[in-house]
Amino acid sequence: MQKQVINIDPEILGGTPVFFGTRVPIKNLFDYLESGDSIEVFLEDFDGVGKDQVVKVLEISQKLIETSTNILHENFA
Repeated sequence: MQKQVINIDPEILGGTPVFFGTRVPIKNLFDYLESGDSIEVFLEDFDGVGKDQVVKVLEISQKLIETSTNILHENFA
């Protein structure tokens, strides 16, 4: 059985996607990575989030990008 890694609930941060079982927005991970911080630094700052959750979110993001090539081409053409 696949473990849920993302939770979207209107009762938690107004429906902002968060790591399941936490109130840590997924966006925080990308903000850290964008600023040059490592996954390890992110995990140290948000100890309620597991490395397996981070890896899964990145895998999901990769799949979304790979399957959205038509949309991406339309927006960058």
